[in-house]
Amino acid sequence: MDPVKFAIVGTGGIGTAHGRLMQSVPEVELVALCDIIPEKMDAFEEELGKPMRKYIQFEELCQDPDIEAVFVGTPNQVHVPVILETVKNSKNVMSTKPLSSSKEAAREAVEAAEAAGVVNMMSLTMRFSPSVQYLGKLCREGDLGEMYYARARSIRRSGIPDWNLGFVEAGGGAFRDMGVHVLDSSWWLLGQPKPVSVTGVGGAKFGPIGKGYWDFRVPPEDYWRKYDSDDYAGGIIRFENGTGLIVESFWASHQSPEVQVELFGTEAGAKLKPLTLYKTVNGAPHDSTVEIDDSQTRYAQTIFGHFADCVRNGTPEAAPLRHGLIVQEMMEAMLESALTGKEVLLP
Repeated sequence: MDPVKFAIVGTGGIGTAHGRLMQSVPEVELVALCDIIPEKMDAFEEELGKPMRKYIQFEELCQDPDIEAVFVGTPNQVHVPVILETVKNSKNVMSTKPLSSSKEAAREAVEAAEAAGVVNMMSLTMRFSPSVQYLGKLCREGDLGEMYYARARSIRRSGIPDWNLGFVEAGGGAFRDMGVHVLDSSWWLLGQPKPVSVTGVGGAKFGPIGKGYWDFRVPPEDYWRKYDSDDYAGGIIRFENGTGLIVESFWASHQSPEVQVELFGTEAGAKLKPLTLYKTVNGAPHDSTVEIDDSQTRYAQTIFGHFADCVRNGTPEAAPLRHGLIVQEMMEAMLESALTGKEVLLP
């Protein structure tokens, strides 16, 4: 199978991280870069040790006939414009999370990608991690019985990003940056039930006053004065089948850092970190830990190998952009409920 020829739009942290991972997967080949800052592309090209096609404008990149797929690694607010241009040119697309900075834009991206008939996927480092995939297999095979409840949280002590305004301006925020991972993974583990209502709280207690930033740094005042999103949010999502999900995300807090998903089933329970299964055997508690290689290399092989299989063999996408839309709708409902103080019903 010939490797799928990829381009990366956005050579910041997310884009370059995935570009490095592509190097370990024979089913894909990175051939082009796009960024509004040429020096970033030059530095990454040097790191890769091979020549890259380089573009300043993503519209021009999308017209390159040699490029088969585009990885979108831009700030949230630019995901949808890049996706729309990509699928308009009949190229396959993979986008980092979240799908967009709003549910309206996310819906536009999904409709355009599906109408174009291209392979479209979310890149979800947590959902496609070996540990979450292992738990997902147990859930789908019925080892945990009926899944009826879950808790998911992503907590930092001082971790507000201070290197790109896209994180802190409207459309950014902790829930879209971090909460999306635990929300998506726990929803997927529960079997992707249909959400019907969301009740949440949230706000910004640290970012707007210049506190809580990455590694306790204090950014310039002209950075944090532009803060216009959440630095924490949490609440409960209720699904059509009666299942409940508690989800929390904190960029900054006076708490211990943690990323965790806990599952409640009628036959067993589970915890993601450390990966632990809880059962009752012969009338007594029986807990067991599972050792999993959660390396980024294994994640890369899973997601890029699957993407290439979708392109070359027509395999259905395991995480299409439509999944990103449903997660986006849950996220936006959580933030809307926090703002209005009322429960939000989902259609």
